[in-house]
Amino acid sequence: MQVSVTGHHLEVTDALKAHVDSKFEKLARHFDNVTDVHVILSVEKLVQKAEATLQLSGAKLFAEDHQEDMYAAIDNLVDKLDRQIIKHKEKVGSHR
Repeated sequence: MQVSVTGHHLEVTDALKAHVDSKFEKLARHFDNVTDVHVILSVEKLVQKAEATLQLSGAKLFAEDHQEDMYAAIDNLVDKLDRQIIKHKEKVGSHR
């Protein structure tokens, strides 16, 4: 799984990148076929925004979250993607 992190109006520090990498390892445990992840971190006035696009085998998932703290936004983003991956996995498994 290749994770790329970019920032809009924000410098992506090593701590932010390490936090994103550690959180997205959680997603790889649930579903093996995650090929590419693109994470965009941005700041708009007082709102911290995290959004991600996940490339799976046969699907593309997107989620975003807005918080006042960037780390909380990343945590909520991973939770949303986790639910989407589990739903996708059940959907693929039930149709076969």
